[in-house]
Amino acid sequence: MFDEVVTEVVAPAAADVDADGRYPRAAFDALGRTGLLGLISSAEVGGLGLSHRAAALAVEKVAQGCTSTAMVLCMHYCATAVIEAFGSLEVRRAIAAGKHVSTLAFSETGSRSHFWAPVGTAAALDGAIRLDGKKSMITSAGEADSYVWSSRPAAAEGASTLWLVPADAAGLTVVGKFEGLGLRGNASSPITADNVRVADSARLGADGGGFDIMMGTVVPYFNLMTAAVSLGNMEAALGKAIAHVSATRFEHLGQSIADLPTVRAYLGRARIKVDMVRTLLLDTLDAVEQGRPDTMLRLLEVKAAAAETGTEVTDLAMRVCGGAAFRKSHGVERHFRDARAATVMAPTADVLYDFIGKAVCGMPVFG
Repeated sequence: MFDEVVTEVVAPAAADVDADGRYPRAAFDALGRTGLLGLISSAEVGGLGLSHRAAALAVEKVAQGCTSTAMVLCMHYCATAVIEAFGSLEVRRAIAAGKHVSTLAFSETGSRSHFWAPVGTAAALDGAIRLDGKKSMITSAGEADSYVWSSRPAAAEGASTLWLVPADAAGLTVVGKFEGLGLRGNASSPITADNVRVADSARLGADGGGFDIMMGTVVPYFNLMTAAVSLGNMEAALGKAIAHVSATRFEHLGQSIADLPTVRAYLGRARIKVDMVRTLLLDTLDAVEQGRPDTMLRLLEVKAAAAETGTEVTDLAMRVCGGAAFRKSHGVERHFRDARAATVMAPTADVLYDFIGKAVCGMPVFG
């Protein structure tokens, strides 16, 4: 059933999703009908009860069909993980039933890649909580049913507090339509909260406990799945490149492009790079599942490695396909553009290198 959704709904719409900057609503309706929006929701609320490995593999498969759709699904699963741990039964059941899409609203213009340190505020007021803040580049902005929203604590000590904010809450404003280089269908736009009121029961976890939830719940899912998005995009680009050079011929020579040793060498390099990322992703999944001491290091490494390698592999795919790759109808240039997003998605690849350096030097990573 899952493969059918990808091949019959996700992949055929990918070019139009990209060209029109269109949110992949049809894909999410199909994923909802098949129960896949509730992949990591517990069986208690009607979900499939799966975890990190299943989520990463699902997102990778979707990314092979459409990277924008995979990114939206990644963020939905990240939000679902928090809601499963701290949210209401009503919302959890709606997600499991495929009737509710959520997303993360962490990044802010004021703290940029330091997603764990929001500057937006929460304050108790008239028996409710008032939220004010300016979020940047929120996936599914204006399309999701809810946002897992971060703010400074309302009263407690700590870096942040998380809230489940309905998308139709008064005072929420999506600032403009996303017009990006790549991932054009993921509806990633700024959102402003101006005197948004939520009940205290909308809090996800303890006041001031947001950082621990981000590190313990969100980061494992987010880093694994963003790496899986990059991996699926690489596999798709490489597959199209191989198909092109194998089928395209020099008629006067009676040879295909694949008969050129230089082209085969480029494809060989690309295959090694993709396989290296897959191996690191699988090892990182093992680390998470086994609770290994190097788990956080692996989580930092896998996102950075997948993002950087994604740009290399899609560049190689463009090179071996030559002028044909510059046509949108060919499909490779979409993967080339989509790959760039992962390197600048918070935490960016450059920030991750610093984090990894701190980890290997025995320094506090997020200090």
